[in-house]
Amino acid sequence: MSETGKYNVLFICLGNICRSPAAQAVMQAMVDERGLTDRFYIDSAGIGGWHIGDLPDKRMRVHARPRGYELTHRARKVRSADFEDFDLIVGMDASNVDDLCNLAMTLEQQDKVVMMGDYIRRYPNYDHVPDPYYEGSEGFELVLDLLEDACDNLLDRIIEQNNIVK
Repeated sequence: MSETGKYNVLFICLGNICRSPAAQAVMQAMVDERGLTDRFYIDSAGIGGWHIGDLPDKRMRVHARPRGYELTHRARKVRSADFEDFDLIVGMDASNVDDLCNLAMTLEQQDKVVMMGDYIRRYPNYDHVPDPYYEGSEGFELVLDLLEDACDNLLDRIIEQNNIVK
């Protein structure tokens, strides 16, 4: 936990325009629904900097909106300071996790890195959150389904392990 008493979670995908901003919005909604808004800080970033300053992909925003998620995050690239500022850094797939572990400067920083797929329960055929960028509508809907499942389980785990209460 940071000095502010908040638990800081950073979601990471390749470009920070599809999966990670969607994860940020899903997790924020769940934190808000549980009355824990003042106990968490949620953000997202990308491994690459190709989309810095851009809104999330329009297709992801379109698919997220009917579920109640407004994706307004502006893309940014992961920074070395993120390994100090965040308690948990969540990669969407094994490649993201490998990249994050390579960016970490210490074993302690590496220990903050986890894979989102480890928290997927209702979709046993998925051990990661696939990139929907080159997919059709089904790909974006699948990503949102996986993120809703994984974020719920991840949030339960964080609350339990850190004794977070309202």
